Amino acid sequence: MKHLWNSAFALLLVTGGLLGLSLPFGKIATETGASGMLWAFVISLGAGGVLLAMLLARGKRIVLNAHKVRYFAITAAVSYAIPNFLMFSAIPHLGAGYTGIMFTLSPVITLVLSILLRVRRPNLLGVAGIAVGFVGAVMVAATRGEAGAPADLFWVAVGLLIPFFLAAGNIYRTFDWPRDAGPIELAVGSHLAAAAMLLAGLLSIEGAGSFAVLSGMPVVVLAQMTAAAAMFAFFFRLQAVGGPVYLSQIGYVAAAIGLIAGVLFLGERYQLLTWLGAVIVTIGVIMTTKAQRQN
Repeated sequence: MKHLWNSAFALLLVTGGLLGLSLPFGKIATETGASGMLWAFVISLGAGGVLLAMLLARGKRIVLNAHKVRYFAITAAVSYAIPNFLMFSAIPHLGAGYTGIMFTLSPVITLVLSILLRVRRPNLLGVAGIAVGFVGAVMVAATRGEAGAPADLFWVAVGLLIPFFLAAGNIYRTFDWPRDAGPIELAVGSHLAAAAMLLAGLLSIEGAGSFAVLSGMPVVVLAQMTAAAAMFAFFFRLQAVGGPVYLSQIGYVAAAIGLIAGVLFLGERYQLLTWLGAVIVTIGVIMTTKAQRQN
């Protein structure tokens, strides 16, 4: 466990794998009747609640100050509440595998934002990687979801918004990381804040009755909460060890899990152009990652 906690590569595989499980879980839940907002709430409540219990069991507590409250609120909205709501709303229309491919754009967009915000200076390889990733994204977007069932362009656009929010969150969390704050504490505060935001949205838009659907799938709810809690425990540690651009590569691992689960277990099928686009996006990610190592 100590080796895992200190290895950026091992953390990347574990975090990305656990993130990828949320795609098939999310499709099962939304097909059963859960809304995107409700399932995003389940993830944040599960992650925040379980990790809070672990924190308290170790005799620790969250000490709030103005900086942490700001960090929790912004991280909750940009990194969790909004992208998770978009993701689980889009999955019924795009498929778990196709939505997962959107995760692979996060490293490229993270680099773009890093350049625009002057966090990093661009080099030729990085710019080329961004261009290649963009071409792959256009190819994937053109297929519009599963083969034989093209989704409305609106849902494709919603899917493309997911990596933009994830990338913005990657940059913000590193830029504004509170001093003397541990990864578990930040995960707890951010997810409970996200759960509060989503709960307010659920009660005002869908009403308290929307929670009734969860009673019909207790195993899926428990599995999702457990996976989310484990994933975010490693997520913030990976942020500290690997940095924002390296962290963004969890999308590559998550996309692979989403595609495999979608095709093998959920009966999803995708066009050849979708697969080719995913490969080209991956090449772009490899190029941008290598560019980061050169800086």
